[in-house]
Amino acid sequence: MKVLVTGGAGYIGSITCKALEDAGHVPVVLDSLLNGPRVFVKDRIFYEGDIADRDLVRRIAAEHPDLHATIHMAARIVVPESMEQPYLYYRDNVAKSLELFDELTALGLHRVLFSSSASLYAAKDDFEVTEDDALAPASPYARTKRMIEEVLVDLAVASDLRAVILRYFNPVGSDPDLESGIYVKEPSHVIGQLVLAARGLKPSFTITGTEHPTRDGTGIRDYIHVWDLARAHVRAIERFDDALAAEDATSTVINVGAGDGTTVRELVAAFERVFGSEVPITEAGPRPGDAIGAFANADKAARLLDWRTELSLDDAIASALAWGAKRQEILGYE
Repeated sequence: MKVLVTGGAGYIGSITCKALEDAGHVPVVLDSLLNGPRVFVKDRIFYEGDIADRDLVRRIAAEHPDLHATIHMAARIVVPESMEQPYLYYRDNVAKSLELFDELTALGLHRVLFSSSASLYAAKDDFEVTEDDALAPASPYARTKRMIEEVLVDLAVASDLRAVILRYFNPVGSDPDLESGIYVKEPSHVIGQLVLAARGLKPSFTITGTEHPTRDGTGIRDYIHVWDLARAHVRAIERFDDALAAEDATSTVINVGAGDGTTVRELVAAFERVFGSEVPITEAGPRPGDAIGAFANADKAARLLDWRTELSLDDAIASALAWGAKRQEILGYE
């Protein structure tokens, strides 16, 4: 099947396109290249432009009348930046998504798979969250994800649009062939920061927040290999209609995570084990908008999508290190 992928030049988007291809599907990439690098698109069908450009979306649909679904990944994603420039996040993530959804509905492209975030969840004493748990998004970035979820739920009730919402936990690593990965020069992702410190490209790795109510005081996260996350998108596209039918719903939310929690200190220890030596560490207070964290109850993904993780945290760290050594060859910078 043919799938429109907004944000398909990005980190997760490009790897998801590769997973779609590996499963025999054809991604059609729509990306403004505001963030994602052109090289990640490779030789895929590609349209450079804005998701809110209705004329462009209509042209894509006309040129690809066999589009089966849309995976909507295009978004601004940096939490500290969203605290400093919330207007950009509400405009690009929410307002432009509204234009996209309305145009897709008018074109009869009713299946939307949306990339949401586990940063929506409220803190829980045991940190394990199900899709029905309370939400308390703590940053403009997270609130934009929550708003889009609500928009999709409402549109699915009022129109022919149907939505499957994947709440990502913390993707790490690269694709199996090391063709794409974290691309920003100073990544905000924790593994990217660890790789920079390990390779001597920054003086140390900073643990932000050491007095959280966790087992060692540092934040807790559910780290999922990005290839497992990409595979989850393939399953969700392939089982889209069946998943909604099983729920007897017009939309549904599904956690996509490894299903266990790792603190930042535990992550550092695992990274040092895989890397083979210590990484210089400093400590600082929490960043504005940072959440204590959570990990996924992924039972719903197993039930509706027949999806489970296949790769370990060590696999993800090894993949991130391998990508860190190769990305200059692909991107032209370390």
